[in-house]
Amino acid sequence: MGISRARSSIVCIILLLSLCLVPCVFSKSPRPISDVEIRQKKSDCYADIESGLWGWQCKSSPIAKENCALRCLSPVCYELIYESDPLEEGEKDLIRSQEYKYCMYKSSIGESLDGVRGSF
Repeated sequence: MGISRARSSIVCIILLLSLCLVPCVFSKSPRPISDVEIRQKKSDCYADIESGLWGWQCKSSPIAKENCALRCLSPVCYELIYESDPLEEGEKDLIRSQEYKYCMYKSSIGESLDGVRGSF
Protein backbone atom coordinates (compact mmCIF):
# COMPACT_ATOMS: atom_id res chain seq x y z
CA MET A 1 0.00 0.00 0.00
CA GLY A 2 2.93 2.37 0.64
CA ILE A 3 4.18 2.09 -2.94
CA SER A 4 0.73 2.83 -4.35
CA ARG A 5 0.42 5.92 -2.17
CA ALA A 6 3.87 7.11 -3.26
CA ARG A 7 2.93 6.64 -6.93
CA SER A 8 -0.30 8.56 -6.38
CA SER A 9 1.64 11.40 -4.78
CA ILE A 10 4.13 11.51 -7.66
CA VAL A 11 1.31 11.51 -10.22
CA CYS A 12 -0.41 14.36 -8.37
CA ILE A 13 2.80 16.38 -8.23
CA ILE A 14 3.43 15.86 -11.95
CA LEU A 15 -0.14 16.87 -12.79
CA LEU A 16 0.08 20.00 -10.66
CA LEU A 17 3.40 20.98 -12.22
CA SER A 18 2.08 20.43 -15.72
CA LEU A 19 -0.98 22.56 -14.98
CA CYS A 20 1.28 25.33 -13.72
CA LEU A 21 3.56 25.18 -16.78
CA VAL A 22 0.90 24.97 -19.49
CA PRO A 23 -0.46 28.50 -19.00
CA CYS A 24 3.10 29.88 -19.06
CA VAL A 25 3.88 28.22 -22.38
CA PHE A 26 0.62 29.03 -24.14
CA SER A 27 -0.31 32.39 -22.67
CA LYS A 28 -0.04 35.59 -24.61
CA SER A 29 3.07 37.65 -24.13
CA PRO A 30 2.56 40.75 -22.00
CA ARG A 31 4.14 42.89 -24.71
CA PRO A 32 4.95 42.62 -28.42
CA ILE A 33 8.45 42.05 -29.73
CA SER A 34 10.36 45.31 -30.11
CA ASP A 35 12.38 46.54 -33.08
CA VAL A 36 15.53 46.24 -30.95
CA GLU A 37 14.73 42.59 -30.17
CA ILE A 38 14.05 41.88 -33.83
CA ARG A 39 17.38 43.43 -34.86
CA GLN A 40 19.25 41.44 -32.18
CA LYS A 41 17.60 38.16 -33.15
CA LYS A 42 18.28 38.83 -36.84
CA SER A 43 21.91 39.57 -36.02
CA ASP A 44 22.08 36.25 -34.15
CA CYS A 45 20.58 34.53 -37.20
CA TYR A 46 23.22 36.07 -39.48
CA ALA A 47 25.94 34.85 -37.10
CA ASP A 48 24.48 31.32 -37.20
CA ILE A 49 24.35 31.45 -41.00
CA GLU A 50 27.96 32.67 -41.22
CA SER A 51 29.09 29.89 -38.89
CA GLY A 52 27.58 27.32 -41.25
CA LEU A 53 24.71 26.16 -39.02
CA TRP A 54 22.24 26.77 -41.87
CA GLY A 55 24.28 25.03 -44.55
CA TRP A 56 26.19 26.21 -47.58
CA GLN A 57 23.05 27.20 -49.52
CA CYS A 58 22.40 30.00 -47.05
CA LYS A 59 25.86 31.42 -47.70
CA SER A 60 25.69 31.08 -51.50
CA SER A 61 24.57 34.69 -52.14
CA PRO A 62 23.47 37.80 -50.23
CA ILE A 63 19.81 37.17 -51.10
CA ALA A 64 20.05 33.51 -50.05
CA LYS A 65 21.49 34.72 -46.75
CA GLU A 66 18.62 37.20 -46.35
CA ASN A 67 15.97 34.54 -47.05
CA CYS A 68 17.63 32.21 -44.54
CA ALA A 69 17.84 34.99 -41.94
CA LEU A 70 14.13 35.73 -42.36
CA ARG A 71 13.34 32.02 -42.01
CA CYS A 72 15.56 31.82 -38.92
CA LEU A 73 14.00 34.91 -37.35
CA SER A 74 10.44 33.59 -37.64
CA PRO A 75 9.78 30.32 -39.47
CA VAL A 76 6.00 30.77 -39.28
CA CYS A 77 6.11 34.32 -40.66
CA TYR A 78 8.61 33.36 -43.36
CA GLU A 79 6.32 30.54 -44.44
CA LEU A 80 3.31 32.84 -44.52
CA ILE A 81 4.92 35.80 -46.31
CA TYR A 82 7.95 34.62 -48.32
CA GLU A 83 8.07 30.84 -48.75
CA SER A 84 5.92 30.69 -51.90
CA ASP A 85 7.89 33.57 -53.48
CA PRO A 86 11.31 34.10 -51.84
CA LEU A 87 13.17 37.36 -52.28
CA GLU A 88 15.19 37.54 -55.49
CA GLU A 89 18.52 39.26 -56.18
CA GLY A 90 18.10 43.03 -56.00
CA GLU A 91 14.47 42.85 -54.86
CA LYS A 92 13.29 45.30 -52.20
CA ASP A 93 9.72 44.36 -51.31
CA LEU A 94 8.59 46.96 -48.78
CA ILE A 95 5.01 45.68 -48.64
CA ARG A 96 6.01 42.11 -47.76
CA SER A 97 8.58 43.50 -45.34
CA GLN A 98 5.80 45.33 -43.48
CA GLU A 99 3.60 42.22 -43.55
CA TYR A 100 6.46 40.15 -42.13
CA LYS A 101 7.05 42.65 -39.33
CA TYR A 102 3.31 42.75 -38.58
CA CYS A 103 3.29 38.95 -38.53
CA MET A 104 6.14 38.92 -36.01
CA TYR A 105 4.29 41.46 -33.88
CA LYS A 106 1.05 39.44 -33.86
CA SER A 107 2.91 36.17 -33.34
CA SER A 108 4.84 37.58 -30.38
CA ILE A 109 1.65 38.36 -28.50
CA GLY A 110 -0.05 35.12 -29.42
CA GLU A 111 -2.64 36.53 -31.80
CA SER A 112 -3.97 34.79 -34.87
CA LEU A 113 -2.03 35.37 -38.09
CA ASP A 114 -5.18 35.30 -40.20
CA GLY A 115 -5.32 38.33 -42.46
CA VAL A 116 -1.63 39.25 -42.09
CA ARG A 117 -0.81 38.45 -45.69
CA GLY A 118 -2.29 41.13 -47.90
CA SER A 119 -2.87 43.53 -45.02
CA PHE A 120 -0.61 46.27 -46.45
